[in-house]
Amino acid sequence: MIKRLIITARILPDGAPTKVVGRDAWALQNLVKAGEGGCTPIDHPGPRWSHYVFKLRRFGFTIQTLDEAHGGPFPGSHARYVLRSEVEILDNGKEAA
Repeated sequence: MIKRLIITARILPDGAPTKVVGRDAWALQNLVKAGEGGCTPIDHPGPRWSHYVFKLRRFGFTIQTLDEAHGGPFPGSHARYVLRSEVEILDNGKEAA
């Protein structure tokens, strides 16, 4: 039996409750917790951050993508995702089969 994370959230001030499931729920939890600092795939490892953000935006959440350069042996850039919607978590962290 596979368990999935399910949270219910709404965009303030008057958004309808939205059920978010699985990795999308995990990403939303991390974005809310990170606040203005946002999340990157480097500090919050997850296989498909860009897709989670894409799906959360389709729910109506406003998420800003900031491009950040990084050095090291493989220099380049990465995304930092910052939740710009004010979000209320109504039910946080249920697991369901």
